[in-house]
Amino acid sequence: MTEAKIVTVTAANGQDMTADLENFARFIGLDQTAPGRYSMLLVLGLFSGLQSGFLHPAKVIDEIKLLEGKGTPSRLKPPIQNKYPPLKGLWHKHYLAGGLRGMAQNLRNGLIKDGLPWLDQLVQDAERSGEERYITEEHVKMIVKDAVHDNWLRRASAAELTGEWIIFARHDDRNYYLALASHDQSGHDMLRNQIDALCCHEFPFLKELLDHA
Repeated sequence: MTEAKIVTVTAANGQDMTADLENFARFIGLDQTAPGRYSMLLVLGLFSGLQSGFLHPAKVIDEIKLLEGKGTPSRLKPPIQNKYPPLKGLWHKHYLAGGLRGMAQNLRNGLIKDGLPWLDQLVQDAERSGEERYITEEHVKMIVKDAVHDNWLRRASAAELTGEWIIFARHDDRNYYLALASHDQSGHDMLRNQIDALCCHEFPFLKELLDHA
């Protein structure tokens, strides 16, 4: 097994953060889940996400555990290999970061795919009856429930929830966890530069993998 080469992480004020981040990786369970197969770039992303209140690391660790063959099946989309630069050749697995943005994206995807089945049925019933019917206050409540609660459950039960990305590589039938990335690809060029600068030093096999992707 290829294990990560040790790198030093220094804060903006010059303080050596390496030991703190190593302790953090152990505290959140990352080191136990994928020992020697995670990058400091990933740890930094988890640490800064927790500090900002944007991310709870457990949501990422749970998905990594599933990739390692542990835990219960995920409700999010299965891992896929990236086909396009700048992350071509690497893989990504969705995790649910939480907050309104993630919820809104999943609800929007559900509405695009499935529409509003409850409202569709209501319309079909009215058409078959030949009667003129009106939308009532109770109907509005049911439409809202279908658009939010039931919509979310449909996505979850089909394992189609989407979210942000865990970027990882596959080498010798093992996963190497590199970084967190945004689903909207807005910062992927910068992330590739960080992977080249840091992760390729930690895991030398990455350079050849990315050069031939």
